Amino acid sequence: MDSSSAVIAGIFGLGTTELIVILVILLVLFGGAKLPGLAKGLGQSIKEFKKATKDEEESTEAKKKPETKGPDTSA
Repeated sequence: MDSSSAVIAGIFGLGTTELIVILVILLVLFGGAKLPGLAKGLGQSIKEFKKATKDEEESTEAKKKPETKGPDTSA
């Protein structure tokens, strides 16, 4: 098991046996041909979610910081 799988398994409290059972169930339900497409779609969804949350954080930070301008020299 690579380090990313170990981290995910640690977070959700799943052991190796549980992960294998889940993978077998997914294989039975969706078949071997559809699994790569499902994984790709899931990856794209996660990427889009992270991008949206990052954009939201940046816009929130921009709203919190008032724009500072130099001294008014028009007088």
